Amino acid sequence: MKMVINGKLCDSVSGATFDIINPANGQVIESVPKANAEDIEIAVTAAEAGQKIWAKVPVSERAKVLYRFLDIVEENKEMLAQTLSAENGKPITEARAEIANIPIGFSGFIEKAKHYYGEIIPAGTETGQDKNLQLVTREPIGIVTCIIPFNFPCDLFDQKVAPALMMGNAAIVLPSSDNPLTLMKLTDMLCQAGVPDGVAQCITAPGAAKQAAVSDPRVHLVTLTGSTEVGIDTAKLAAEDLTHTALELGGNDAFIVLDDGDVDLAVEELIWGRMYNTGQVCCASKRFLVHNSIKDEFAKKAVERISQLKFGDPAEEDTQIACLISEKAAVKVEQQVNHTVEQGGKIILGGKRNGAFYEPTVIVDVPKDADVAVDMEIFGPVVPVIGFDTDEEAIEIANRSMFGLSSCVFSRDQKRAFKVASAMEAGGAVINGASFFRSFEMPFGGWKYSGIGTEGVFSTFDEMTRVKTIVLKNIFE
Repeated sequence: MKMVINGKLCDSVSGATFDIINPANGQVIESVPKANAEDIEIAVTAAEAGQKIWAKVPVSERAKVLYRFLDIVEENKEMLAQTLSAENGKPITEARAEIANIPIGFSGFIEKAKHYYGEIIPAGTETGQDKNLQLVTREPIGIVTCIIPFNFPCDLFDQKVAPALMMGNAAIVLPSSDNPLTLMKLTDMLCQAGVPDGVAQCITAPGAAKQAAVSDPRVHLVTLTGSTEVGIDTAKLAAEDLTHTALELGGNDAFIVLDDGDVDLAVEELIWGRMYNTGQVCCASKRFLVHNSIKDEFAKKAVERISQLKFGDPAEEDTQIACLISEKAAVKVEQQVNHTVEQGGKIILGGKRNGAFYEPTVIVDVPKDADVAVDMEIFGPVVPVIGFDTDEEAIEIANRSMFGLSSCVFSRDQKRAFKVASAMEAGGAVINGASFFRSFEMPFGGWKYSGIGTEGVFSTFDEMTRVKTIVLKNIFE
């Protein structure tokens, strides 16, 4: 499969390639170009020219192009889902759901763009301004580098590329090197729909080559979803040219069950909020803070419910939980679980690895000062249960983390739940539901080391535009 640069399918300048591996069976799916800084240079130059053309296209015409793209996606949705499942290792049912999100996400940004109005500061709002009219407009920011992770590549493509294009920007898509195939196909479909050359490009650039798409001074915004470490390194690179950044980074979300919480509801939400995508979710609930009076009941019911899940081959229709993105990722989860046991935890379910597959795992008796209870983010299907005695203690444990992406609390007392939710140092708080909640509309982003800026129909356009004030001086003389 080839990259998409300047409206064409192409190989890398060097001719180098690398293989994309199905993590479930270790088989090679495709070989893709291995881009370097020279390929990035060509793409940015093309984006610079294409963006100027695209910015002059009326919003209504941009919308027509993106709706044509959605028609192409609809015609190819099963092929896209099969590709995503094979390269990512997520169950085919989850892959289909992610492809089905594309029209939801794109249409949300398309329709919002039609009503993304400027503002007027009327004359006379302050002394000495009675003859002047000030028009506040939003202009395209320019070239947007979109760095997209492996876990939800299509959802993040929707969140980054759709608003970039609707605002008249050019988008350079840099997918994860573990699973770039679906995004390469989607970018090609944008070109087929009529996006001008250079406006939507997809480059497979592992390692240092991606830095060129961040450090090029012609890039105006870097929007990245990934780890905190990568986000900090990216921000440092971007800062050298004062390039804007929007960073959605790591999380270690607290899942709090108060003593009056509905345990059965909490366990069902655990299935959704921790086992989905085999636990590889940035805003998945990752620390399970349960009141000591119901901790044993919660753990017992969690084990019973998780044991009902079909664990196996992602290609099978009834599989509910599958492998991780790679064996390397599974080894890391294995090491983190072993470390948690060394710190006092006790495994009562799972705890075994086979290649890229790691069993759904429940760990009890986890001390509140264990690494997993604070800053160690486990990106896998692991449920560490931590006890507490008071609401204040639960809040203190939750807020001790350097992360603050999302959070949740379970209680039958809405006032009590709202008090806890309000005290959480996080960008989101869900009451009586798992922290794994992200609509396309909401402004999604974290506090502290979980990121800078937000994404969503509500707010992304503010990140992807620049403010301009046009003053009509003495217009009312």
